[in-house]
Amino acid sequence: MEVAMPVKQCCVLCGLGISMLVLMLVQSFSLRADRTADDSALHDWPVFRGNAEQTGVAAAALPDKIELLWKKSTKDSIEGAPAISSGVVYIGSFDEYLYAFDLGSGKEKWRYKAGPIKASPAVRAGRVYVGNADGVFHCVDATKGEKCWSFETDGEITSGANFAGDLLLFGSHDETLYCLTKDGKEKWRFKTQGPVYGSAAVVGGKTFVAGCDSKLHVLDVATGQEECCVDLGGQTGATGAVFGEYLYVGTMTNQFDAINWKQGRLAWTFQASERPQPFYASAAVTDRLVLAGSRDRRLHALDRRTGKEVWSFATEGKVDASPVVAGTRVFAPSLDGNLYIIDLDSGKQLDKITLDAPILGSPAVAAGRLVLGTTKGTVYCFGAKK
Repeated sequence: MEVAMPVKQCCVLCGLGISMLVLMLVQSFSLRADRTADDSALHDWPVFRGNAEQTGVAAAALPDKIELLWKKSTKDSIEGAPAISSGVVYIGSFDEYLYAFDLGSGKEKWRYKAGPIKASPAVRAGRVYVGNADGVFHCVDATKGEKCWSFETDGEITSGANFAGDLLLFGSHDETLYCLTKDGKEKWRFKTQGPVYGSAAVVGGKTFVAGCDSKLHVLDVATGQEECCVDLGGQTGATGAVFGEYLYVGTMTNQFDAINWKQGRLAWTFQASERPQPFYASAAVTDRLVLAGSRDRRLHALDRRTGKEVWSFATEGKVDASPVVAGTRVFAPSLDGNLYIIDLDSGKQLDKITLDAPILGSPAVAAGRLVLGTTKGTVYCFGAKK
């Protein structure tokens, strides 16, 4: 025999049920938002070194054994790193085109004539940004491959763009770091005393430019005002990587520097004990190690806090391309045409993949794939075959 529930008690329970349902929905949307944020880091490589700090460390894991999934040819040298966003690879060639390839299949989606390109593209909010050797900076619709706007400088652009909110930053050989709004209007410019080759890092409202004036400049990203300037050991063509209060960058005068940018001082300097050569490549930085490639044909692993060499790995050619860390492995391209896969802790070679030409551009890692180009103009995509 059923017993009727009092109306008042029934209403209370219904109210509790609705409250619980609302709470579950809120938690569900929150988890989805978290997953979306995480997925973005896992599936995208939007700027030259993967993140705003320019550390060259991948959020996405790579399979234990990577195999060639596809390759595509352009008509001239590729010197920059690819960008990856929403399942599409964007890469520039000196054949004057910016290409968009499907990450899964390698199918070309579009190509945009941007002039000869040495710089790495950057992607954000449905737009691709890249500068060319003629000094023109392009903004392109990421879906259609159509021009949105362009901005002219007075020097070659080898710097990839980086982002700070709705602002974008890039350097030029006209000795200037530019800050533009998302619609291509100049917000500010900072003049140095030498060409700016590397890309700017962005951390906590600050941006950093190290160039051929042998100085590190720390700027307020909103105003472009210089807050600090530190003398380096020489000119640099590399991108500085920021981890905490330290920036790490190599110079063209055979030394690698760690700078405490908050205190405005040099923290430590490393020079190879044998055959010291310039550092052209940008470093990859983890919480423990700094991985710096040099023209001495070695990848040097340095203790991040002390600068002491933990291990070094010998390649068959100069290491001008920047290494990338994915999980417990370092992926180090070389001018000898090999992509070396090295154990992060021990420095031991795990594998070596030989490509068709020297490698100047850094790899990009996202969604379980590694993509890079060669000076022959070939784009390679590696991952696990299904």
